[in-house]
Amino acid sequence: MKKVLISTLFSVMCFSNELENINSFTANFSQTIVDDKNKTLSYSGLVEASKPYFALWSYKKPIQKDVYILRTKVMIVEKELEQVIIKNLDSSFNFFSMIKNAKKISNNKYIAKFKDKLFTISTNKHTISAISYQDDFDNNITIKFKNQKINKKIDLEVFDPIIPLDYDIIRE
Repeated sequence: MKKVLISTLFSVMCFSNELENINSFTANFSQTIVDDKNKTLSYSGLVEASKPYFALWSYKKPIQKDVYILRTKVMIVEKELEQVIIKNLDSSFNFFSMIKNAKKISNNKYIAKFKDKLFTISTNKHTISAISYQDDFDNNITIKFKNQKINKKIDLEVFDPIIPLDYDIIRE
């Protein structure tokens, strides 16, 4: 009986800490955007993220582009348009801080808040399976993850934007 109690307590502790113990995250993703007229756009690609604040979203379909998130800056490399859009963020978006502070609302669901937006984080087998939220234009965004790898070492050079010299640079 004592072993069952200790085992159960250990499992609950592991589950309750599943989000706050993530230091890096790699996965294939599919993203759907549904607007207020129920029109749907779908994208897919690969995401890599590492503490403290690095992320790279490599979109593969239907278009190719790389979105680098670096502390207070976003760089969008649009390969088909041969341009780079550089945006300064008002504040540092920290994905890892957001998920660490997420509140559990049910067995496999958490709610996180960032800049007055609510993010619903779904989990499965101790990893993030989906994130959904509503953007500034009232679009419903859902990002589903597959082939997730948690706490895999990621070389930080992956997060150095690759910008060909002949690309136009647009600063916003």
